[in-house]
Amino acid sequence: MTVRVMLVAPAMNAALREARFDGDAPLDRAGERSARAAAAAVPRSGAVLSGPSERCLGTAAALGLTARAEPALTGWDLGRWTGRRLDEVGAAEPDAVAAWIGDPSAAPHGGESLRALVERVGGWLDGAGAGAGDTLGAGGAPDARDRSVLAVAEPAVVRAAVVHALALPVEAFWRLDVAPLVLTELSGRSGRWNVRLGRPLAAPEGS
Repeated sequence: MTVRVMLVAPAMNAALREARFDGDAPLDRAGERSARAAAAAVPRSGAVLSGPSERCLGTAAALGLTARAEPALTGWDLGRWTGRRLDEVGAAEPDAVAAWIGDPSAAPHGGESLRALVERVGGWLDGAGAGAGDTLGAGGAPDARDRSVLAVAEPAVVRAAVVHALALPVEAFWRLDVAPLVLTELSGRSGRWNVRLGRPLAAPEGS
């Protein structure tokens, strides 16, 4: 059985614009407008999920999706750094930031290490087929060969999923960029995933 997992990064909000550590906040007006404009480009799926953050749930709603919040898709827990700006933390705790970036097992913020994030998201990805809804085949009949799930997920969750799916070194996480309202598709099964790198659901703001 082939599993198709489609991950959509949330639309823009103030925390993303200000480079804050996963500080949750609702979509700003421009982000909501972009998500609504992208609704027609969202692919069909058997199951629809969302990370539990306000911006993921708000993006799902603006895309016209009825999504179930999935705790396994919670954004990266960055402990006491949550909501603070990267440059602020870098100036106050340069050694801690260097350790965080250089060691995937380090969690100087008191939250979740990068390795733990990848393991958590990878565990969800490998089990995604069991909870994915049936994809409709020809004539509207369920196709038992293929299952699909669509999830709105934080950029860090998408990056962790790609690292796990391709069995990349954990450090490769830092080399992956995920823009707002970009779709990343993973197909296959546990231990054998193919990745279709992100395509935008809507034109960039200002284009």
